[in-house]
Amino acid sequence: MIINVNFNIDANNRLRLEELNNMKKSLVILAAVVFCMSMMFTFAGCGKEKRQIIKLTLSTEDSEAILAAAGIMLPDAETTSAAGTTVDFYAWGDPFHNYSDDEIINTGYWTFSQKYGCDVNWIECEYGERFDGLANLILAGTSPDFYGAYPENFPEKPIKRMFQPVDTYIDYDDALWSGMKDFAYNYFSLGGRTYVMATDNYAGPVCAYNRRVVEEWGFDDPAELYANDEWTWDIFYEMCVDFSDPDENRYALDGFSYSSGLMHSSGIGVVEYDPAQNKYISNIDEPGLERAATLLYNLAKNQCMFPTWKNGYSIRNGVEGGGIKEGDCLFYIRHDYCFTGPVADISNVWGDVREGEVMFCPTPRDPQGDGKYYIESMPGGYFLVKGAENPEGVALLAACERFKVLDPTVISIDKRQKEEIYLWTQEMLDMWDTCHALANNSEHTLIYYEYGLGKQLADVVSTIEGNGHSNDAKTWAQLKESNSEKLAYYVDELNKQISEFDPDAA
Repeated sequence: MIINVNFNIDANNRLRLEELNNMKKSLVILAAVVFCMSMMFTFAGCGKEKRQIIKLTLSTEDSEAILAAAGIMLPDAETTSAAGTTVDFYAWGDPFHNYSDDEIINTGYWTFSQKYGCDVNWIECEYGERFDGLANLILAGTSPDFYGAYPENFPEKPIKRMFQPVDTYIDYDDALWSGMKDFAYNYFSLGGRTYVMATDNYAGPVCAYNRRVVEEWGFDDPAELYANDEWTWDIFYEMCVDFSDPDENRYALDGFSYSSGLMHSSGIGVVEYDPAQNKYISNIDEPGLERAATLLYNLAKNQCMFPTWKNGYSIRNGVEGGGIKEGDCLFYIRHDYCFTGPVADISNVWGDVREGEVMFCPTPRDPQGDGKYYIESMPGGYFLVKGAENPEGVALLAACERFKVLDPTVISIDKRQKEEIYLWTQEMLDMWDTCHALANNSEHTLIYYEYGLGKQLADVVSTIEGNGHSNDAKTWAQLKESNSEKLAYYVDELNKQISEFDPDAA
């Protein structure tokens, strides 16, 4: 759900920037898929030469509690054909084994390993060659078993026969998968078949800030504004304009996610899937989308965004959250994984966690909208690779990941790990629950499929949703005039592919 922005730069630099932003986007999504959002970590340094294989263990008390709960909700190891097997995971980073002393334990993978004697074999790839590499493995008859459920892969990669339906291995009518059936069918299905082992919906970009800085500026606390249903675009905009001063190198916003995060806080995506029609639709004429784009345009014209185009298309200091602690950046719209890591590192960038300086809340809502707050939904789970040799093992791993989302015992352990290791406050834990609930809103789930729509369509969407990231922000009228026809054409082309797709064909 991190936007790939179409900047007004020359072709070579645009390609370079697109690659950079794709990497940032996918690194975030990979962590969210495999871990609970509370367990995400940065993949920098996860290459072969720096890879650490460390399996952390839980306390005896926690271990016994998890296994007891798993005995009720999950199948017996003696009756499960996948017990004792290994599944092959294809990715550019290994989140199952690479731990440090400052990371919490992935209780889903721990259950998979300890209860069933299973393991995950990491098949490493280079990020920029991930799809070519996967295609080569499939063609050679040496397919890995699974890949992360990143929206950037759907629906394009199933149409290209890189992923296969999961219906044979996941029973969405089973109690374990309660709450995920509609999500899987409505957003990740083709030809009546589902393509994702969906373990959860996680919150996309949230609005992060330093409470000390907000107080020093005399602003109302965003979390309190949200609690009072007063956290709107208007308030947010006033804060950003009052705070920003380019002469002082002070910008309210930084990063690569604020554009898509704010656009989607309208509850409307430029392109969305309509399950009733089994096709994708353009929302280019939706008034809410126009209002969101106008918000970004006004923020840009008031110089509220850190000028990445003047900084080698990099964020401040090259660090997520750079300037937040020092008061040079007011809001960082980013996933809450930013606060899961060594406490010293988090405090150096975001502020003193121990003193309650670090906080986040949902992105603000449209004051002219339906009165609801919207957050992008990031699916947790897996895609099953075409030709996978151990699909039952992948389904068992997915069941363990789903288990940790539902079982109160495991939920409590995961939260306590956040408190003890990351020093999250009760307010942060409660806000995580709030954002998670918004992402799981049954009335309207917002999935941003990104480059899963196909590069040409995704480029148009990125241009519209990335307005404000360059020094040449466009009005809504300008955006519509230059992109409406292209958007309609590429949406139609995608829908033609979907209508002709047969999931059972070889």
